[in-house]
Amino acid sequence: MLGGLLAAAIGDRTAVAASGAVVGKAQTIRGNVRRRQGEADERLAAGGAVHDRDYVTTSTNSFADLALSETRILLGPQTELLIDSFIAGEGGTLELGLGRMIFDRPEGLPKVDVAVRTAFGMIGVRGTKFFCGPSRAAAFAVFVEHGAVNVEGGGIARTLTAGEGVDFDRPGAAPGEVTRWGQARIREAYASVGLR
Repeated sequence: MLGGLLAAAIGDRTAVAASGAVVGKAQTIRGNVRRRQGEADERLAAGGAVHDRDYVTTSTNSFADLALSETRILLGPQTELLIDSFIAGEGGTLELGLGRMIFDRPEGLPKVDVAVRTAFGMIGVRGTKFFCGPSRAAAFAVFVEHGAVNVEGGGIARTLTAGEGVDFDRPGAAPGEVTRWGQARIREAYASVGLR
């Protein structure tokens, strides 16, 4: 019986590892972070591989710092992220189900085309650093530290550049007017994904 349980555990781990190409690794993990592909589900630890089509979730008081090639993805607590398709050096699609994240691609690197889908709209990225998720009274917000992103929702598109943000009232609504964020709000947003 013990041999059967061990074989089943190894089989689950092998199924997760074999289901998608490796696109990165977990740099830092705090708390309970899991990754799932199909029926296979496992805890994600620092140094663990991240695969294309992985569904990564963080629990309460849990944070994940993922390196997808040169791009860094930071996830706050109670966040769900699907790496829908990602190719190192080229880009791909990420789907943020719940929660908040920071997308960080250092300045000076070649641009990559990345789309981030959310219930509130689509974020088009070409090499930048931005936050997205709940912020203060906003159900969802997007803030750009450097670079630029295009935010589309409710039939309206807005372009954000360094220091600018937009708020959403609800899924399906258009993004609000572009505003400059103050340092206090930026610090709050970054702290919500574990950055101090």
